[in-house]
Amino acid sequence: MRQSPRGAKTDSGEFTLSQLERACPGVSRDMVRRVLRELKKAKKIECIGRGPGALWRKRGNTSKRG
Repeated sequence: MRQSPRGAKTDSGEFTLSQLERACPGVSRDMVRRVLRELKKAKKIECIGRGPGALWRKRGNTSKRG
């Protein structure tokens, strides 16, 4: 089984809080959670599951401008 290199995006566009923390080492966990909450409220991302293994996924663009 071959693993993706550390920090690589997943094919499905899903990510965990831990992956974000590794990608942004100078940012506190509280700040990461705050930003996730704001993005969720703005319906730009969605949370799949609960707890430490919860996955987050970027939501598709539903509005199209022509």
